[in-house]
Amino acid sequence: MNEHTFAVCAYKESPYLEECIESLKGQSVRSNILIATSTPNEYIKNIAEKNNIPYFINEGEGGITQDWNFAYSCAESKYITIAHQDDIYEKDYLKTALDAIHKAKHPLIFFSDYFEVRDGKRVTSNKLLQIKRIMLLPMRIKAFQSVRWVRRRILSMGSPICCPSVTFVTENLPKVVFENHYRACEDWEAWEKLSKKKGEFLYSTKLLMGHRIHEESETTAAIGDNKRSREEYEMFCKFWPKFIAKFIFKFYSKGQNSNQL
Repeated sequence: MNEHTFAVCAYKESPYLEECIESLKGQSVRSNILIATSTPNEYIKNIAEKNNIPYFINEGEGGITQDWNFAYSCAESKYITIAHQDDIYEKDYLKTALDAIHKAKHPLIFFSDYFEVRDGKRVTSNKLLQIKRIMLLPMRIKAFQSVRWVRRRILSMGSPICCPSVTFVTENLPKVVFENHYRACEDWEAWEKLSKKKGEFLYSTKLLMGHRIHEESETTAAIGDNKRSREEYEMFCKFWPKFIAKFIFKFYSKGQNSNQL
């Protein structure tokens, strides 16, 4: 139980927070659970007390990367999953993650395939999910999971890794995982940084968690104010000359429509 922590990032008064907590408590392998927030309120506090979960308040600078890094820093375990308050996890998520990590030589992160939750319903396939699965085809081969060139080529075409599906192996990673730079591509930026390190990106093709798409999500908000497009173009420029980055971005940006309701 001391090996792993689900660090739940809570923001304001999400109606989905308790459902997220229930999915973490229902894991087939027990784990530590904590709640971290930069918007403390009675709603979050009551849910933490009701479920006997440690509750941490970020009294420093707020923001999506600051909140993720704060939640990460509150966990005192070898492995950490930053759970987003709106999302849910299948009961064997943690079991699958730990099995893969324990078998690996030098794991950096574990991540899985996922489904979307729209209007309370599971969506296991759509255009965006299909594209991401195609991008991750090379990662199905275990030998490629430790090849830096392979994962950087995958990331050079976009970010197919779902952030809340990721478990971090802290002993093999830098103290600060997310840079305070982006609002919509902060996870892609982190994977790009970690992809340079020696070690394994462990991937499971099982649909082990559900990512909720709704009007108040940070992804939807970022698309609405065009920040995501600007950030995505900058990310492509990390891998390609600008003229190639512009060409790839034109096609990639069409996938944003799948995050709209």
